Amino acid sequence: MSAPDRHPEPVLSPADLAHFAGLLRQRRAELEGELARQGASLADVRAARSGADADDEHDPEGPTLSDEWSLRAGVHAELTVALAAIDAALARIDDGSYGTCLRRGEPIGRERLQARPAAELCIDCAREQS
Repeated sequence: MSAPDRHPEPVLSPADLAHFAGLLRQRRAELEGELARQGASLADVRAARSGADADDEHDPEGPTLSDEWSLRAGVHAELTVALAAIDAALARIDDGSYGTCLRRGEPIGRERLQARPAAELCIDCAREQS
């Protein structure tokens, strides 16, 4: 017995594209705010590390400045990657390729885009990469 025909979802309408662009811009603004807060935290840790009392490596009460730096730098890097993904999604809206799986060229699906507006892959491809 052959597999049932899968009917691709219709192309996203201009209203759909405007909706997803709005979601992406809103998330971008949130991430920019968080990135600014993380940048300030990194500056605080950097200042503390360069201060005269920066020898906290033997403090049993809490994380060391090196641990704090690593944590904050990691979060900062993740936010930067997330912003790049949003910018790429906005560029795909502009060039007309938004909502199309970059791997298979099939529609990603509205539900997935609603959950992850910056998604580049359909759910099947995303699962295969996991």
